[in-house]
Amino acid sequence: MTTDSRTPAVAKEPRVGTSDALDEDYPLERVPRSARHAWFNVAVQRFGQLSDLTQFLLGATLGAGLSFWGAFWAFTLGSVILEVVCVFVGVAGMREGLTTSVLARWTGFGRYGSALIGLVIAVSLFGWFGVQTAVFAAGLHSLASGVPLWGWCLITGLGVTLLVLRGFRAMGWTAFVTVPAFLGLAGWAMTVEISRHDMGDLLASPPFGEHISIATGATIVAGSYIVGAVTTPDMTRFNRSTGDVVKQTLVGISLGEYVLGLAGVLLAYAVKSSDVIAIITASSGVVGVLILVSATVKINNWNLYSASLGLISAVESTIGVRLNRTAVTIVFGVLGSLAAAAGILDRFTDFLTVLGVVTPPIAGIMVAEYFVTKRWRPQLDASRAIGRLPETEPSWVPATIVVWSAASVVGWLCDHYQWWGVPALNSLLLAGFGYIVAGRLNLVHPHRELPVEQPAHPAAAREIEAAATAI
Repeated sequence: MTTDSRTPAVAKEPRVGTSDALDEDYPLERVPRSARHAWFNVAVQRFGQLSDLTQFLLGATLGAGLSFWGAFWAFTLGSVILEVVCVFVGVAGMREGLTTSVLARWTGFGRYGSALIGLVIAVSLFGWFGVQTAVFAAGLHSLASGVPLWGWCLITGLGVTLLVLRGFRAMGWTAFVTVPAFLGLAGWAMTVEISRHDMGDLLASPPFGEHISIATGATIVAGSYIVGAVTTPDMTRFNRSTGDVVKQTLVGISLGEYVLGLAGVLLAYAVKSSDVIAIITASSGVVGVLILVSATVKINNWNLYSASLGLISAVESTIGVRLNRTAVTIVFGVLGSLAAAAGILDRFTDFLTVLGVVTPPIAGIMVAEYFVTKRWRPQLDASRAIGRLPETEPSWVPATIVVWSAASVVGWLCDHYQWWGVPALNSLLLAGFGYIVAGRLNLVHPHRELPVEQPAHPAAAREIEAAATAI
């Protein structure tokens, strides 16, 4: 192992047009304690990510291919995967106050490996932004067909972009407004539509579409939010304690997956269709469609937000340029809106399945490094105490790339050939155990250590220094 001494690990003044401590959302530094929020404020946003039209689409998709109890077990297995990932990765993010892509530098991936993760996150959530924008636009198009679907895609996508420009606090207020409206509508839709049918008949309904296995269903469930689960630190860095992370995860995922997902299954059985717009129109009319499509905003803003953070970290890691979050958000928002207009929703299920087996290994490796192997944990602990980033970071870690690649391939093979188990869980566990074994065999080494460019005025460090001075 060698150390790159080309540039000193000292603080530099912010470059012109870059994002530094003045950015309220701290994309490349630790979130100070004074900027943390009560658990309920963050939990509403977590639940908001799982309470939208897409969750009904997910339930309807499983209802078309599985019996009710088959869908129940698919949701159970998929939800367990998501909760485990969210809790462990989220606790790491809360402790360190760092975004997913930045935290990955010291949790097994190194500078260039984290850049790759940033790109994976950016591309994946860029795709999700397009998917959600298309769902939003389809709902509005069903109400006002005078505007073409592609026109609604542009209008809704750019509208969400303007919201994300306001940052974490504005997105929180959006969730507080839309979540209660969505829950009220979900209860109304269930009451109106299911009251027309015998509950026993609905629970015994056979699938009305192409059959899928429970394992495939679980992978679809995990895939529906696995990128959001892996990027949990982007949200939990604003939490105050481990208990807060656990509470918001259990409440958000349990309600979002079980209650809303299974409601989508029953509604699909009731109207014999996986067309979500048709389901909601049959259940609650125009007002229902309007509320539900509006509810996509609270998850789509996080897609765009985390995609922007991922790209910012990737670019800073590779070429040392600190992009402005506002500019990145605008570019992603415009391109994502155009992608939605081009019809990205058409391959929805395939898109989820791919995410369900490729992304989980990232979380498996991060959790294994942070909680078990701890190769770089001392550096994180020492720097956290002073509110700064570690002085050095690994360039890249060969063992990590091998483990990640192998786990992803195994996950894909499990899904493609219907091997035993849940592909998403298989790939996550294989990556985690593989990394731990590599650590035990002393194979986890960086290619070299690189100096870290510290922010000129890190907010967390200033907060700690001010507290020490006051004492």
